[in-house]
Amino acid sequence: MSGFLDRLFGGVPKGFAGQLERAENVAAWAPVRGGGHLVATSLGLWVPHEGQARRIGWHLVSKATWAGDHLQVVEADEVDTAGEAVVLVDRAPVRFDVDEPRKLPQAVHRRVTTSIRSRHREELPGGGAWFVQRKLPGRDGTVLQVRPDPGTDLALVRDIAAHVAERMAAGGQAQ
Repeated sequence: MSGFLDRLFGGVPKGFAGQLERAENVAAWAPVRGGGHLVATSLGLWVPHEGQARRIGWHLVSKATWAGDHLQVVEADEVDTAGEAVVLVDRAPVRFDVDEPRKLPQAVHRRVTTSIRSRHREELPGGGAWFVQRKLPGRDGTVLQVRPDPGTDLALVRDIAAHVAERMAAGGQAQ
């Protein structure tokens, strides 16, 4: 009966290899084919990693797409700062095969989209960049993230991001 109640109310799955924080709540989970679980919580998406579980904060999920029986996740790394802004670079997509997704697709979609406060694409020399204001899970406030395309003038991206972050801190508009 306990397993049924856990699935019904979103508790931690049996055999979950992660350690949730005290105030971290489970929204949904699903077993991954081959072992481990995908677990959507208030703070991020837990994914199987080297026999353990690793949490990706919602603010670092660049993209999460469901297709058929799998979830593909693009995680970003914070590689630099520009004033109060954070410069991100996307990792290669990782695929997780799931036979019974349950409510996980909806939970992941909801958490990723609600973490975004605003977004703007700017075309720049050598490419372009996304400027995204995101809520940090478990914290007050937002952060400005900048995701430049490969080949974009990084010095220009940093200058623009620092200026925008400064305007945001002063109470102005991000764009």
